[in-house]
Amino acid sequence: MRQPTENPTRTTGGRTESTGETSGRTSGTDAAGSAAGTARATGETGRAGTDDTDVPPRSGAPAASTDGADGANGTRALETMNRGTTNRGTTNRDTVAVDRDTIDVATAAVVLAPVLRRTRVTPSAHLSRLTGVPVWLKCENEQRTASFKLRGAFARIALADPAVRARGVVAASAGNHAQGVAYAAAHFGVPATIFVPAGASPVKVARTRRLGARVEHVHGGIDAALLAAESTARGHGGLLVHPFDDPVVIAGQGTIGLELTEQVPGLRTVLVGIGGGGLISGIAAAIRQRRRDVRVIGVQAAGAPAFALSWRAGRPVCVPAATIADGIAVRTPGSLTLALATALVDDVITVDEDALWEAMAALLRADGQTVEPAGAAGTAALLRHPELAQGPTAVVLSGGNIDPVTAGRVRALAAGPLRIPAA
Repeated sequence: MRQPTENPTRTTGGRTESTGETSGRTSGTDAAGSAAGTARATGETGRAGTDDTDVPPRSGAPAASTDGADGANGTRALETMNRGTTNRGTTNRDTVAVDRDTIDVATAAVVLAPVLRRTRVTPSAHLSRLTGVPVWLKCENEQRTASFKLRGAFARIALADPAVRARGVVAASAGNHAQGVAYAAAHFGVPATIFVPAGASPVKVARTRRLGARVEHVHGGIDAALLAAESTARGHGGLLVHPFDDPVVIAGQGTIGLELTEQVPGLRTVLVGIGGGGLISGIAAAIRQRRRDVRVIGVQAAGAPAFALSWRAGRPVCVPAATIADGIAVRTPGSLTLALATALVDDVITVDEDALWEAMAALLRADGQTVEPAGAAGTAALLRHPELAQGPTAVVLSGGNIDPVTAGRVRALAAGPLRIPAA
C-alpha cells in the first residue's frame, strides 16, 4: 500500500504495503449493505446503555478465582503474565514472541465476563462508502465507564494478590483509566487513589470521584502523575495499576481483539488509537494468537507522536505532547508495550488535529456516535487515508468521555459541511 505522504513518522515502503489482495474491495453501496446485513445477522446492532453513574456491584470474593479448563487461579495467572516482563525494553523479535504468548488474554476474558459489556460492532455506511470495503465500529464508548480502560484496570485488580489489593489501589491517569480503576476498586470494596495531571478533564475527574476514588492533581503531565502514583504505592504497600505498561492490563485490553475476531466477518484490518500502547499491544497480541492475516494499524495524534517515533526508531523516544486528544497525550511509550508493538503491529501513523475534529463530527452526524478526541483517532485516519482499509475493517471507538465544550463544538461541526460522503 502507498504510505500516506502526510505521515511524518514513516517512510514510503513501510509495513503497510499492499499484499495485492484487492478482491476485498467492493463498491461502497455493496460494502455498506453487506455490513448492515451481517450486523443484523449477528444480532449486535442494539445500543448498550452508557449511564455514567454505573455503580459496580460489591464483591466479597475476587473475580479471579476461576478454576477449571477455561480459567486459572488468579495468582498463578498473574505470575504467568509477569514472566513476560523480564525483558522489557528489548525489541528482539524472538524475545517479544515469548512476551506475546504470556499476555494471557483468555484468562483476562474469564475474569472480565461477569462485569464487562461485550460491546457491539456496528456498520458505518459512510466509511464503507469512502473506503470501498465494509467498515465496522467497535463501540467501546458504550462500555461501562464509557471507555475500554475498564478492561485492563479490572483485570489487574481482580488478578492481584488479595492481601495487596486490600491495602488499596493507586493509579495515574488522564481520566479514563482513573474511572476504570475506581470502578474496579469499588467492586472489590478497597480504597483507590488516582493521580491526574493538573489539566485533566473535569468531567472525567468528577466521574472518578463519583465512583468513590480519591483524586489528586499533579503538575507536570501524565509522567509526573505516574511518578507520584509509583511513590505512593511504594510508601503504602498498595497495588499500583499502571495505565498501560503492565502485562495484565495489556491482556485485559486485548479482550477487544478476541471479540473482533468473532464479531467481524472476514476481518482483515484493525485501526486503533495509541497513547502509551496498552490497547494496541493487547489487541495485536490477541489477534496474532488467532489470526496471522489481520493487519493492525496504530493511530496517534501528530501533536503527541512519541509512540510513532519510538516504533520507527525501535527504542523509546520522549517528546512533548500537545493535542486535544488527552486520552492519548503520552510523552513516553511503555517499554513492554513498545516491544510488543514493534513485533506485532503493522504500522503506526499520525493524524492532525483537524482530522480528529472532523472524525468526531462525522461519527456524530453519520453514525450517531459520541466519542472523545482519542476515541476518534482511527476514524480520523480513514478520513485522511481511506486506502488504509483493506478488506473488512474494524475501527475501535475507544472512549466517549467528552467534555461539554468539546461536545458543543462537535455538534456545531456536525451541523455544517464536512469533508465526508453523506450517509
